[in-house]
Amino acid sequence: MSIIAELNWRGLVADCTDAAELEKKIAAPITLYCGFDPTADSLHVGNLVPLLALRRFQLLGHHPIAVAGGATGSIGDPSGKTAERQLLTREILEHNIACVKTQLAKLLDFETKQNPARLVDNASWTQGISFLDFLRDIGKHFSVNQMVAKESVRARMEDREVGISYTEFSYMLLQAFDFMVLCRDANCELQIGGSDQWGNITAGIELTRKKTGRQVFGLTLPLITNTDGSKFGKTAAGAIWLDPRRTSVYKFYQFWINTDDRDVIRYLKYFTFLSAAEIGALEKSHAENPGPRIAHKALAQAATDLIHGPGATAEAVRASEILFGGGLQDIAENTFNEIIGEVPTREIEQSKLAGAGLPLAELLVHAGLCPSKGQARKDIEGGGVNINNVREAGAARAVTAADLLFGRHILLRKGKKNYVVITAK
Repeated sequence: MSIIAELNWRGLVADCTDAAELEKKIAAPITLYCGFDPTADSLHVGNLVPLLALRRFQLLGHHPIAVAGGATGSIGDPSGKTAERQLLTREILEHNIACVKTQLAKLLDFETKQNPARLVDNASWTQGISFLDFLRDIGKHFSVNQMVAKESVRARMEDREVGISYTEFSYMLLQAFDFMVLCRDANCELQIGGSDQWGNITAGIELTRKKTGRQVFGLTLPLITNTDGSKFGKTAAGAIWLDPRRTSVYKFYQFWINTDDRDVIRYLKYFTFLSAAEIGALEKSHAENPGPRIAHKALAQAATDLIHGPGATAEAVRASEILFGGGLQDIAENTFNEIIGEVPTREIEQSKLAGAGLPLAELLVHAGLCPSKGQARKDIEGGGVNINNVREAGAARAVTAADLLFGRHILLRKGKKNYVVITAK
């Protein structure tokens, strides 16, 4: 199966320039690129589709380039934005690029000898060019009429309150310049990106033709939205980041587990490297019996393995099991720490747990799980209270230092889903 055929099967082709010629071109390995602007010190799941597409090309022998927008990122792409981006300093951009590079190494193979991926910064070929030289050599090849007709520009111009600055209006020229330089210096013949990049990509194709006389190609991938119309990769808490310091591995895993039933097969095609046969089997299982959420678990495991590794995935699965009532035997402290970040926590003086300890009813009130000691005793006697996921039915039960996990924590649960972590200080 050719790369274009695979992308089509996965539903990952939005637009393509001269598809027939591109099919002929990719019969042999070619060099392609995808750009990203380092507007944060981490990529997020919304960046995955084009970057995974680079990886799909690489697996079939092609030569991928990831272009960090040290230059374009200092301006901001107006595509898909309703307001001007905040301008970033060169120091912040360099910091962000350094952070993102470690994440790219999980998505692309920079070490293989056959067709290693490359990471380049477009600031390296723009910083030495004067404004006048850029206008003379690049700007003269664009008409304002042509630029205004691009959707990303036109939409902003129609908003009279916000509009578009000359800075962002110029973004298209810089991205087009990237394609021309990469074609000239790295024999790059294909640019891929989200469908909102179509205008920028076609501008680069035209500039490259005018400046080098060469034919290059563009391929865009769909911008992912959830079936319910909500924006993919966004939750009530914000974006789902690839950096575990921004989004814990547990939350990352849960994001995929909580995929809408209507989206799960589509996302298996978009975000995993599972084969057609494997996804077909999961689709059949999901259609026949969606209850066990086998397809969701396969999606969550594959995506989390890819970004965080199998070890971290196993810990996220274990933490998930614990929050659904699983036992705490042999739990690792770092796995339990994942839980601490997901449920309310309350501190207590360690001295209160010394000796005979603290009555469980009193601790439940302290944790905020029960409004009074009387209600707490009723909940305990009714079998609705667990200490470290072990049911406690004795109202006279006292909680002592012996109940502390790792010498510091106690996991209280009332009912099926009301958790609080008590931390002794």
